[in-house]
Amino acid sequence: MQHTWRWFGPTDPITLAEVRQTGATGIVTALHHIPNGAVWPVEEIRARQAEIEAAGLVWAVVESVPVHEDIKTGGPRAAEAIEAYQQTLRNLAACGLDVVCYNFMPVLDWTRTDLAYPMPDGALALRFDATALAAFDLFDLARPGAAGDWTGVQTEAAARLWDGLSADERGRLRATILAGLPGAEEHYGLEEFRAALATYDDVPADRLRENLAGFLRAVIPVAEQVGVRMAIHPDDPPRPMFGLPRVVSTADDAAEVLEAAPSEVNGLTMCVGSYGSRADNDVVEMTRRFASRIHFAHLRSVSLDPDGASFTEAPHLDGDADMVAVITALVEEEARRGAAIPMRPDHGHVLLDDAARVTNPGYSLYGRMRGLAELRGVERAVRGLRGV
Repeated sequence: MQHTWRWFGPTDPITLAEVRQTGATGIVTALHHIPNGAVWPVEEIRARQAEIEAAGLVWAVVESVPVHEDIKTGGPRAAEAIEAYQQTLRNLAACGLDVVCYNFMPVLDWTRTDLAYPMPDGALALRFDATALAAFDLFDLARPGAAGDWTGVQTEAAARLWDGLSADERGRLRATILAGLPGAEEHYGLEEFRAALATYDDVPADRLRENLAGFLRAVIPVAEQVGVRMAIHPDDPPRPMFGLPRVVSTADDAAEVLEAAPSEVNGLTMCVGSYGSRADNDVVEMTRRFASRIHFAHLRSVSLDPDGASFTEAPHLDGDADMVAVITALVEEEARRGAAIPMRPDHGHVLLDDAARVTNPGYSLYGRMRGLAELRGVERAVRGLRGV
């Protein structure tokens, strides 16, 4: 596999020189300074490429070219934004970039309720707690219709949690949920978040699926023409939240995405942690089933709570997923296609000197370096055993 590292551009507190020492050879990044829905100019792409190559690395995967919200909702700028997306794909291809990771999550990308959850060994992890999300949804956001989305037991537990939080703790929970991805182009306060949710009032899951299919029918022919492989990232967490639909959460969802625009370039990002955040997703079986259409892999794992909805980001090899079996399936697919699949460690713990430096949540230096080393070791062992 091609070993890569997520880097958020020149403002990332982890430098390219440090990345090179981790063992990664490829960079996964995006032009975060360009607004969603605008074309990425060739000169901007080449400038970022030159910066990466000057550090002895290569720009391996684009993550992400964000999908404008009007494309998801079918809003007034949808056609314009799709045209811009198509041109960006052409420009990326002209610069030799041929893998694009993207997602179709409404409003927020990944969501967590704790960015520094203490682990038994003293490390800090990301965590998603369904009760904490319910408390925010019901008593801080006070979303119309929220009461109908939570059971009586969940509401009672959320009320007890909310009543026990101080004002500072409530503020931290709000900030954590609304934080979004590092490098995200869109940020929300509470009122802005309410307004963003309202744009989906008339967008049920079926319509969001239709809009995703329409987007794919528009961009996949362009991607095919210029040789770019599109790799959709699953929902994280993979279930509806805040009344918003989620349509890339299960194996059936993934199959529907692939069927919407039948082409080898229309593919998946196998995010083991995202798909693995649902107990009914068998990530090993999914990796085997969709192997030929997996263009990128996020190799992280989670430990699910007994409620089946809450989870903690686990060490890369120690979560619920059988990471050895996942890597075995990917190695076998690489042998079949005769080409490497880019992979990266994801959401590393805060370890050692990570605690003394500024890092983006989930994107620590030592935690991810540990994960990358472990994953590389598994891959090498698998290759040795299988003679590939």
